Amino acid sequence: MAKVFKKTSGNGTIALYLGKRDFVDCVDSVEVVDGVVKVDPAGLNGKKVFVYLACAFRYGSDDLDVIGLSFRRDIWIKRVQVYPVPAAKAPSTPLQESLLKKVGDQGCPFTFQMPLNLPCSVSLQPGTGDSGKACGVDFEVKAYIADEADNPDEVIEKKNTCRLIIRKIQFAPANNKAGPKAEISKQFMMTDKPVNVEISLEKEIYYHGDPISVNVKINNETTKTVKKIKVSVEQLTSVVLYSSDTYSKEVCAQEFGETVGANSTFEKSFQVVPLLADNKDKRGLAVDGRLKDEDTNLASTTLGQGERELQGILVSYKVKVTVTVSGGGMLGGLTGSDVVVEVPVTLMSPKPAGKLFYSNVPKMLFFFH
Repeated sequence: MAKVFKKTSGNGTIALYLGKRDFVDCVDSVEVVDGVVKVDPAGLNGKKVFVYLACAFRYGSDDLDVIGLSFRRDIWIKRVQVYPVPAAKAPSTPLQESLLKKVGDQGCPFTFQMPLNLPCSVSLQPGTGDSGKACGVDFEVKAYIADEADNPDEVIEKKNTCRLIIRKIQFAPANNKAGPKAEISKQFMMTDKPVNVEISLEKEIYYHGDPISVNVKINNETTKTVKKIKVSVEQLTSVVLYSSDTYSKEVCAQEFGETVGANSTFEKSFQVVPLLADNKDKRGLAVDGRLKDEDTNLASTTLGQGERELQGILVSYKVKVTVTVSGGGMLGGLTGSDVVVEVPVTLMSPKPAGKLFYSNVPKMLFFFH
């Protein structure tokens, strides 16, 4: 194996091993989370060893827990016993077999299958003065020593636990369709004819960091002048827990000094590039979940399937074109206005070449190429 992720408990009795920390959601299936716990029975004192996988939404700092407030809500959690080894032991995955060769006879494998309605790992960018862990959705694998899997009255000391944060991620689908199109006609005061604006995208999906090409067509049937065109990209973040709230943040905007005279037409393609680097100071902006202090990017669009209900943080984007039409005459600015057209856009990371992963759907093996 190229790399193994390991975390040992404070007392050295148990150690958690994972072969990777990124697990792929392909919308209709989710990659299995599999690993091994190395157990030294001599340090258990008759207790058992359990592992859980939890998806949680964090909406406050751990520091506030000292006043009795919990700012973490489990969206989904699953626990399994790994020692003593259960009678109905599941077959090992290829990754676990590699880990067991490394760990030896004290290795106890575990496997989790996440449901399809869990969100991906997303963080909300903290403000300049914020400290502690960022708000957002995270996934945690934790091994611990206890008498029971989930007894609220049982005190589990920190030295009896070890944990690793993992990420649930989505990659852009292989088939990129033609981009969306939208148009609008708007009439102004003192005119009997409209300004027609149509916008379209070259394709449906764009990778992070790639320029987004926006084609703009204008048919100005009025006696007014179009004096500028603004192209922007907005991030829409829906926080779905007890209720659903949606927030919008502009992540990219550029103005172009193009003019379109009275009774004339115009067509041109503009390019904009939404980047996290240009939005570092925006508090509450959604970014892809990160491990430690590694680089990340704007949160990827959340892909869903049919009518399945998702919880957590859901992200989408739209391209907005604002055409500013000048006023004129005695009424000046009262007869001018903006014409606004919007289309959805999908921002994601590409599938890495040659990535192999397993689902626990029988006999299903996935290979990205």
